[in-house]
Formats: sequence, structure tokens, C-alpha cells
Amino acid sequence: MKLKESGITDTQVGKNVVIYSPVNIYGCTLGDDVFIGPFVEIQKNCVVGRQSRVQSHTFICENVNIGENCFIGHNVTFANDLFTQGAPNPDASDWLHIIIEDNVSIGSGSTILAEKICSGTVIGAGSVVVKSITEKGIYAGNPARLLRKL
Repeated sequence: MKLKESGITDTQVGKNVVIYSPVNIYGCTLGDDVFIGPFVEIQKNCVVGRQSRVQSHTFICENVNIGENCFIGHNVTFANDLFTQGAPNPDASDWLHIIIEDNVSIGSGSTILAEKICSGTVIGAGSVVVKSITEKGIYAGNPARLLRKL
């Protein structure tokens, strides 16, 4: 058995970053004034922009870019392998690259399975985002749909 410790490795950390342990954060970049709650995993090739907050129990898979001044609620899951062949795809080049633009709020318990959420959008708690969101508004449900334009 090979036991690996969780923690923070190979990560660029900006000024005034607050991280509550335990966490598993590796190979990513955290901008200035970022807050990371406990029990969060952020995988390689991710960026969390300046003044963004990631609440506890959130999973951010590889290749997620979160903009500035974003709020990611508790227990939010980002997924970049959509199991298009009915099983996990070992080829990372086929995985999504997810972009969350600036000033986005994602409610607790949401799942993000889309390539883009545009600036200023609000995702309601428990929503499942399966298509890119290109129009600023409030979205909620499974699948998430536009409730109101902002």
C-alpha cells in the first residue's frame, strides 16, 4: 500500500489567501485574496481568480478556470469527463476545459458539467448545469434553466 498525504503542493498562491485545512490542492493557481474552505480538492491546471471564495466540500477537477470575485458554494462538483463512451475516459485531451467568468455565484450542491458560465450569472443551489450559459441571468434546476435575465 502507498499512502499519500493530502495538502497543498505545486501551487502558486497569491497574497492574502486563506485556506482552511484539510484540503487537497495541487498544480494550480490561487489569486490574491482567495478563500478556500475545508475539505476542498482543487486539481492541476486550475485557476481560482482574485477575491473568489470556494466553500467547504467542493471538488474542482482538472482544467477549471474560475474568474475573479466568484462565489462557489458548499459541496459544488465540477466534472470534466462526461463519460461519453459509458465509462471513464483516460485521455485527458478529451476532457472539458471549464471556464467560469467573473462575478459568478454557484449555489451549494450544484454540479457543473458545461464548458462555460458567463460573467454575472447566478446558479441556484442544487442545480445541474449541462449546457454552457452565455446569457447573464439566474439559472436553477436539473437541468439548469433560465429563470430570469439579469
